[in-house]
Amino acid sequence: MGIVDNFFASKDITLTSIETISEFLNQFAPTRLAEDWDNVGLILGDSERIARKVMTCLTITQDSVAEAIEKNVDLIVSHHPLPFRPTKRITTSQTPTRLIWELAQAGISVYSPHTGFDSAADGINQMLATRIGLKSIKPMKPIPEDEDGLGAGRIGKLASPTTFGEFAQHVKSEFKLKHLQVIGDLDAAISKAGVACGSGGSFLSHAAFVKCDCFVTGEATFHTCLEAEASSVNMILLGHYHSERFAVEILATKIAAEFAELEVWPSEQEHDPITFV
Repeated sequence: MGIVDNFFASKDITLTSIETISEFLNQFAPTRLAEDWDNVGLILGDSERIARKVMTCLTITQDSVAEAIEKNVDLIVSHHPLPFRPTKRITTSQTPTRLIWELAQAGISVYSPHTGFDSAADGINQMLATRIGLKSIKPMKPIPEDEDGLGAGRIGKLASPTTFGEFAQHVKSEFKLKHLQVIGDLDAAISKAGVACGSGGSFLSHAAFVKCDCFVTGEATFHTCLEAEASSVNMILLGHYHSERFAVEILATKIAAEFAELEVWPSEQEHDPITFV
């Protein structure tokens, strides 16, 4: 411990290490659930350092980094990892590595749960399925022989059958959106839906396989939208930001409830870069 940490220890104040927070996050969103291509866990920092301020965010951006530095954050819990892909140089010539450099200079650590958080028992997809009112929720892509019966995506039944148009309006209202992209027949009867947060277009084939009438995701390619139309799977695109940001706000409350000694908040400067004109 440093001089400051020794001072707090002498005052019998509870100290929480980044390693302790990381262990809690791994219990809540197990890294074993993450996709093979992902970069999850403690990505930047010293696990033995003491944390007093923790900020959650969806993505590490210039705005969230500036906020973290200004407010003397010790740990950022970012859903999306930084870096996401391997990098050979940490320089200021490119945005991702420049942000890493700024965080390292400020002594700010970074933990990313990403796809482990997506698939966790109380993770983003479970939260998303619950928020839009699905019942009897279960994984869309179960992990073979998983001890907890977990997996990626979620499927469930609507509380009562409705039309795709009515359900789309319900989702739009639930997320307080001015605009919502939909693909399909607004008059179609639906009773079973699937969800996959973020860039979940690749889950469309699984949604069709398990006979979902409707598939809710963040974003999908044009050709995926065409395939949804051809497969008669009505699809709702919430936007990547809106399909996940709400969950990092909930995560902040969970961390705060577990560690009363920490000051925890979701980034106040983070925003959806996409606007409509």
